[in-house]
Amino acid sequence: MAPMPQAELETMPPASRADLQWERLEALLRRLGSSGSAFWEDKLAAVDLEAALAARDLSLLPFTAKAEMRDTYPFGMLAVPLEDTIRIHASSGTRGKPTVVAYTAADLAVFAEVNARAIACAGGTADDVLHVAYGYGLFTGGLGVHYGGERLGATVVPASGGNPGFQVQMLADLGASGLACTPSFAMLLAERAAADGLTDRIRLRYGVFGAEPWSEAFRTKLEEAWGGIDACDIYGLSEVMGPGVAMECREGKGALHVFDDHFLPEIVDPDTGYPVEPGRLGELVLTTLTKEALPVIRYRTGDITTFVDELCPCGRTFARIARFSGRVDDMLVIRGVNVFPSEIEAVLLDDPHLAGQYAIVVDRRGTLPELEVRAELASAEATPLRHEVVARLEQRLQERLRLRVTVRVGDPGSIPRQDIGKARRVFEQTGDQDPVPG
Repeated sequence: MAPMPQAELETMPPASRADLQWERLEALLRRLGSSGSAFWEDKLAAVDLEAALAARDLSLLPFTAKAEMRDTYPFGMLAVPLEDTIRIHASSGTRGKPTVVAYTAADLAVFAEVNARAIACAGGTADDVLHVAYGYGLFTGGLGVHYGGERLGATVVPASGGNPGFQVQMLADLGASGLACTPSFAMLLAERAAADGLTDRIRLRYGVFGAEPWSEAFRTKLEEAWGGIDACDIYGLSEVMGPGVAMECREGKGALHVFDDHFLPEIVDPDTGYPVEPGRLGELVLTTLTKEALPVIRYRTGDITTFVDELCPCGRTFARIARFSGRVDDMLVIRGVNVFPSEIEAVLLDDPHLAGQYAIVVDRRGTLPELEVRAELASAEATPLRHEVVARLEQRLQERLRLRVTVRVGDPGSIPRQDIGKARRVFEQTGDQDPVPG
């Protein structure tokens, strides 16, 4: 078992951590109430702070939503003067105005701290070479994991995204033990390493993979593609901090540790906002306990999960959440049936004759939408089985989704790859042109 960077905090008794959480939350709320920020003073004006703190009842506090960040763009939610910040990150703004987040020096210290914990959860150590192939720049992924690796004491290679041929050469030449990137790019790198004859020279031990949803079936294929590495899921979002909010450990895959001395989690019904019953799925809500520049209270993440009560064999005592079922806004409604893309991925990647790439096409040209799923064979040797694979997938998808699905299975390499950014899996067809590039 790998050593923990902050063992005393990571194994703290839950009751002691609860006391710490509410001490930090009280300090945050009192600071926001007198911060001089018009946004925060207005948001908390109707809150009975003493009652909420006395009852330790988060439901007495208001939610925060992404729309508020866009409505107050760029700096309306800052809780400190801009001159006290030392870095800014932002989202891509693909669905409207970008969300802009700022960090003080103390915020960046916490950012490095939680990412060091995350890398250690996957098995990373100070002796490793860590290859970071997340995007750098305004995206929080690259720099977040980068500084976490340095805080852990590892030797960090800031590869960023793209250029898979060069990246696999560097993985081999520099002797990387850890790889941090999106899971789809990790699969692309595995394919490129095999094609370039470099697989035997690359000695990865673990992967820190996140920024896009991926299933247990994808994990199985990814770990096999890299010769048995520990592929672990990292979670974060720029509005809360960036990567390092929660992390799987190699000893307890299937659930993520929320670093809840910094990020206090709740799970609520997406429709009502009330806490869900134990064991039920709901929307993850997060409160930042230590963030200075741009804290959030009860932030609606849109990510669907549930609490996992079992103790983790690694010994960490953080709250644990199940890997995400999907996002509230990613759910597809096809002929009245709710479908998460992760359900489709689980069926596709469970088939041994398929590779790890796929595309989902929602055809909206008719009165009611139709669902088409495209996949590709894992090897040319499986070509004679194509029709058998299609029939099997259509049956399994209908059983899983209770919905008729058209399946197309192409040759190896027929599904387009992305070497930069998050993999796009869902496409909409509204005209005659094929929406899937390539």
